[in-house]
Amino acid sequence: VVVVTVLALFIYGAATNPAYDWNAYGRYLFDQRISAAAGMTVLLTVLAMVIGILLGIALAVMRLSPNRVLSTISWGVLWTFRGTPVYVQLVFWGLLSTIYKELRLGIPFGPTFAVLDANRFLSNTFWLAVVGLGLNEAAYMAEIVRAGLTSVDEGQREAATVLGLSWGRTMRRVILPQAMRVIIPPSGNELISMLKTTSLVTAVPFTLDLYARTRDLSVETFNPAPRLLIASTWYLAFTSVLMVGQFYLERHFARGSAQFGRRR
Repeated sequence: VVVVTVLALFIYGAATNPAYDWNAYGRYLFDQRISAAAGMTVLLTVLAMVIGILLGIALAVMRLSPNRVLSTISWGVLWTFRGTPVYVQLVFWGLLSTIYKELRLGIPFGPTFAVLDANRFLSNTFWLAVVGLGLNEAAYMAEIVRAGLTSVDEGQREAATVLGLSWGRTMRRVILPQAMRVIIPPSGNELISMLKTTSLVTAVPFTLDLYARTRDLSVETFNPAPRLLIASTWYLAFTSVLMVGQFYLERHFARGSAQFGRRR
């Protein structure tokens, strides 16, 4: 009762507080500029996650490789990108065109075959933001994938070999279905986190994302509260959809387990 009362008082106070400027909130919530920025945020999220997942899988395989060179390279990449803030990494990517005036293609310490103007390749802030977010995400996805693969008992592989299954069929029919039970939950969290992390791409600088666009509303309304409420509404809507999708993916890969029986 106390919690409900406090919550009701909070909602009433927020609804009647003129500082929130609910008129501006309703006027700009579905503004064309905000809708376009929301679509851009989704695009940033999808592209960055595709890079992060694909590169993360490669890094996870390298990390588990018996080859010391490959495992060391993978460890070094993970150590670098997990050990530095994503905001700092995005700032660095935004400064690449000033750090590198030209790109040289050739043999290290040997002849140069071509010299390219760096501004032609390093001035597109959208792709710099995607690459920056994707490389950072790859370091975390690599550990998630590695945890999923190592969670499957070695006996499962041995049993598949005894049955005469090829390596590909073993991975597709035996290893991955079990590993996905471990991989899906943290991957869903990473996807939701990536959606919100896109608000940092102004460090590149890229200013067409949802947070940057809603921030510009402060110039028109002279009040930061409506733009914070608008941004929060859009982010909550997107994350709610992702959470529902994650739930059904988890349920799909949990078929046959005790948890699936209870959820159903």
